[in-house]
Amino acid sequence: MVEGFKEFKAHLMSTNLSESTITTYLYAVKQFQKNYGKLRKKNLRDYKVWLIENYNPRTVNLRLHAINSYLEIIGKEAWKLQLVRVQQKPFLENVISEADYTYFKAKLKQNNEILWYFVIRFLAATGARVSELVQFKTENVKAGYVDLYSKGGKLRRIYIPKALKEEALVWLSEREQKSSFIFSNRRGKRITTRGIASQLKKLALQYGIDPDVVYPHSFRHRFAKSFLERCNDIAFLADLMGHESIETTRIYLRKTSMEQRIIIDAIIDW
Repeated sequence: MVEGFKEFKAHLMSTNLSESTITTYLYAVKQFQKNYGKLRKKNLRDYKVWLIENYNPRTVNLRLHAINSYLEIIGKEAWKLQLVRVQQKPFLENVISEADYTYFKAKLKQNNEILWYFVIRFLAATGARVSELVQFKTENVKAGYVDLYSKGGKLRRIYIPKALKEEALVWLSEREQKSSFIFSNRRGKRITTRGIASQLKKLALQYGIDPDVVYPHSFRHRFAKSFLERCNDIAFLADLMGHESIETTRIYLRKTSMEQRIIIDAIIDW
C-alpha cells in the first residue's frame, strides 16, 4: 500500500465530503500506485500526463485534486500538481427542462411512484445535492429547513418551500412516519446516492425522457435556472446553493444549448 494511505483514508472519513467523493479520492491514489508504484516527483508528473491523454479535463482535475489532498496529508505539499485548464462552454449541458421536469413529476404521481416523486421534488425545489438529500429527516420537513455545516464550519440552510413541506407532511403522515430519514428503502435503511441515480435513469427510460438529462445534479441545476427566471438575485442564489464564490453561480445565467437554439430560430429571419 502506498505510503500514508491509511492516514489519508482516515482524514477523508473525518470530513464532510460525500461518500462518492471519498471513493473517488481513494481510487485516484490507488490508480496512481497501480500504474506508477513508488511516490516520486517524476511518477506524479507521468501520472498527470497519462490522465490528460485518457480523460476529459474535469475528470483529470478531480483526480489531481485527490492526489494533491493526499500529498498534503503526508507532508509533501511541495509536490502538488497544477490543475489543467477547463475550457468552459458558453452554454449549460444536460439540464432537465422545466417541461420534462413537470412531465416527470406527473408520471411518477400517476403511477404511484410516490417516493421517487418526492425525490425529484425535493432535489428541484430545494437545490440540495443528492448527498445532502439523503440526510433529510421528518423533523426537517416539519421545521421547513435543514441546517448543514461545511468542512470549514460554515452553516448552510436548505429551505423546504411551503407547498412542498405541506405535501410532504401529508405523505409522511400516510406512511405513519414521525421521525428519521425520509428517503429510506423497505428495510428502513437510507437509500444510497448511487441507488437514487440508478433508479432515476430507469424511470426516465420508462417514461420516454432523455436519460442524459435525468441524474440527481440535473435537478439542482433546474432549481438554479428556475430560481433565476423568477428572482434575478444571483448573490442570494449563491448562498442557497452553498457556493463559496458567486463566480461559480454565474454559470446559471447561461442558457442550455436547446434554449439558445429556440431563441436563434425565433428571432433570426434574415
